[in-house]
Amino acid sequence: MIQTKPLKDKKTTAHSTETIVELKNLYKSFGDNAVLKGVNLLVNKGEDLVILGRSGSGKSITIKCLVGLIRADEGEINIFGEDITKMNNTALNEIRVRIGFLFQNGALYDSMTVRQNLEFTLKHHSPYLSSIEVDEAILEALESVGLEEAIDKMPSELSGGMRKRIGLARTIIIKPEIILYDEPTSGLDAITAREISELILYVQKKYKTTSIIITHDMACAKLTGNRIMILKDGVMCAEGTYAALEKSKDKWVRSFFI
Repeated sequence: MIQTKPLKDKKTTAHSTETIVELKNLYKSFGDNAVLKGVNLLVNKGEDLVILGRSGSGKSITIKCLVGLIRADEGEINIFGEDITKMNNTALNEIRVRIGFLFQNGALYDSMTVRQNLEFTLKHHSPYLSSIEVDEAILEALESVGLEEAIDKMPSELSGGMRKRIGLARTIIIKPEIILYDEPTSGLDAITAREISELILYVQKKYKTTSIIITHDMACAKLTGNRIMILKDGVMCAEGTYAALEKSKDKWVRSFFI
């Protein structure tokens, strides 16, 4: 088993009251299917926010709108104090380089080794780095996820948990200020899922990132989230800590914690 470094409980870590992400009345439809119906949320700098919701509730659509992978129909998306819905592609790309996105499947290039996957991403964002700087950055990223020995392996040689770790290494190699996690523990056994959740906390502590974590894994939500928001029928219907929401008077909200 790959061991992550010892870490204190995330909930003891203070975070800023500076708002770094704000969504205002976000709407998104696909044809006649209205997915987001006025989503509002705030994320503070250094916070780990978990978004829960049933399948098809719009969790992944929300964070894809947040980085402009999908264009919202209406509403504001303020990141670092700027509304990205009003930006052209050049300005939007300047914001994107400050945001990391860990896709549900890791999204590695199957024809590239681990080293090449990380190098490709790093050179795309920082084309003027020397070969020594690139090598140092790759080794640091792999060390952060506990997989230095996998540097010359192909993705097909990696387990599901290892692919997630390499995906995270590729995300953090650009030193993002915000990391978006789309179902980071999906498809993993309970032990590996906990390792990934602990790794999320370790990365946040080491790199001082702000995180938005989309998940249906309640163990992941409990371990990683400073705060939890629940998406229902295209709007945020509940917000609070894990402990508070677990005791909610709303039967539907409590159903997540059974």
